Amino acid sequence: MDSLFGSSVERDAMIAEALDMGMSVIGALLILVLGLWIAGVVKSRLSILLGRSEKMDETVTQFLASLAKYVIIIVTIIAILDQFGVETTSLVAVVGAAGLAIGLALQGTLSNVAAGVMLLVFRPFGVGQFIEVAGFSGSVRSISLFVTELDTGDNVRIIVPNSTIWGSSIKNYSFHEKRRLDLTYGIGYGDDINKAMGVIKAVIAADERAHKDPEPVVAVSNLGDSSVDIMVRIWCQSGDYWGLKWDLLKVMKETFDKEGISIPYPSTSIYVEKQDT
Repeated sequence: MDSLFGSSVERDAMIAEALDMGMSVIGALLILVLGLWIAGVVKSRLSILLGRSEKMDETVTQFLASLAKYVIIIVTIIAILDQFGVETTSLVAVVGAAGLAIGLALQGTLSNVAAGVMLLVFRPFGVGQFIEVAGFSGSVRSISLFVTELDTGDNVRIIVPNSTIWGSSIKNYSFHEKRRLDLTYGIGYGDDINKAMGVIKAVIAADERAHKDPEPVVAVSNLGDSSVDIMVRIWCQSGDYWGLKWDLLKVMKETFDKEGISIPYPSTSIYVEKQDT
């Protein structure tokens, strides 16, 4: 029997080694099960916690929850390798170096992701709003972690990287419910200013889209080279801005014509001096 399995000392060493290996395997399984359980719980609880915030977008919530889960899984794998006696210090260094290399290679992509998270968290604009950013303007159709999609007024799709948007000034025309419409009407120097201002006020009052509070402002703003400029400031709903502007320009011209109020345009007089020969 001793010749088959070796000496008793060797058998004891083999049994001890097998027991150590078995304990390492059991420990590794326990670490794996516990790590996966903790990763799942953290992801679930983090999703619920972040989902309670009105400012937190669902995309960012899922992204951060998944990121936390995979970080815990990586730590679990390193702990399992350490259980089998693998030198994890060098492994962590290798993983860190690989992460740095990947980060440098995907620098542009990661900057877009970081910018996408900032856009989704701070919400300088939302889907359906009309914005102007980085030389582009249009209605926001979608916001993802990498790009933001805009549709122009003539229905052209523009895809802008998030890093470009986050690094630029953003003009959001739809952020507030109300906007102020500024118009200027020029009348002739021979026209009655008070009559013209009264006509303008009547036209504005007849349009329900023009808010009564704050009250519209109608005032002389400039004495130009060929006209007396009357400034008009009206508050309206953001969605009525362009329709109200176009209608007021048309109706005001028609009303001025009907009331005999002129709208002058620049003219040049040329005098020719005749010299005797």
